[in-house]
Amino acid sequence: MATRELGRTGVRISSIGLGSAQFSGGGAGTFFPALPQPQVDTIVKAALDGGISWFDTAEGYGKGRSERSLSAALANAGQQPGDVTVSTKWTPLGRTARTIGDRIANLAPFPVDLHQIHVPYGGLSSIRAQARAMAQLVEAGKIRSVGVSNFSAGQMETAHRELARHGVPLASNQVQINLLHRKIETNGVLETARRLGITLIAYVPLRSGMLTGKLHADRTLVAQLPRQRRLLTGISTKSLDRTTPLIDELSTIADAHRATAGQVALAWLITYYGDTVVATPGASTPHHAEQAAGAMKIALSDEETRRLTDLSIQVTR
Repeated sequence: MATRELGRTGVRISSIGLGSAQFSGGGAGTFFPALPQPQVDTIVKAALDGGISWFDTAEGYGKGRSERSLSAALANAGQQPGDVTVSTKWTPLGRTARTIGDRIANLAPFPVDLHQIHVPYGGLSSIRAQARAMAQLVEAGKIRSVGVSNFSAGQMETAHRELARHGVPLASNQVQINLLHRKIETNGVLETARRLGITLIAYVPLRSGMLTGKLHADRTLVAQLPRQRRLLTGISTKSLDRTTPLIDELSTIADAHRATAGQVALAWLITYYGDTVVATPGASTPHHAEQAAGAMKIALSDEETRRLTDLSIQVTR
């Protein structure tokens, strides 16, 4: 399976990684039910078997539960440190940069290949101080590279400049990107990332399931989604009506490739933006992981890519 360089770090990752918010253990404040460890094991094994070699987690996913569950699943799948790429995120809310190194123990024995600042606000230390602490972890050999998440173009520049003072490149910025959310093209994030050689990691690349077509086909499923998830993602009868032409085109292209609409939506992401964008869909079943991995094998034509690009603009106006 072809890989891409993470920013200008030399770290190689699969163009599709596996997000692990679903491994957060359930409970208040999460969108997902608790998954027993054996089920997490089968999901991670399915991702590995499909060619995914990069796994993304965060402290904020269940206060470290996702990190520990992912580490256990990788070990249970027979993986050794260095066999896969692992990324995580530190939550700055109400804390100083001195706590940035706390994530390392949760993922042991797997090293932190990419350590990210989860949000650019709420911390008791400035972005520059946080970037400096990250650089010190790289210099100490405790992590391999540094990224950010939810950062604006200007905030990316700030982190990039501080890291550069220590000879460390800013590897990535993890932001929402999908066919129904293309703000990176107008807010400066895409242009800045390309200019500085930063990889953009697309989270919620399937718009919380909207781009799979399942909610369009069976609208009773919408009522089963947690209310907070519906509100944050804008899933409603009106939004399903508006996006139906795009889903229909995804399905048409999927039929031509013997794939699913969701796989085509992922393939568009890693095709349209070139090597700049990679994606981290989540999975709550082995089938979801298999589907995500399969998207890397889809070669969209220029015409198919253009049709999806044009339709996505039309349905989001």
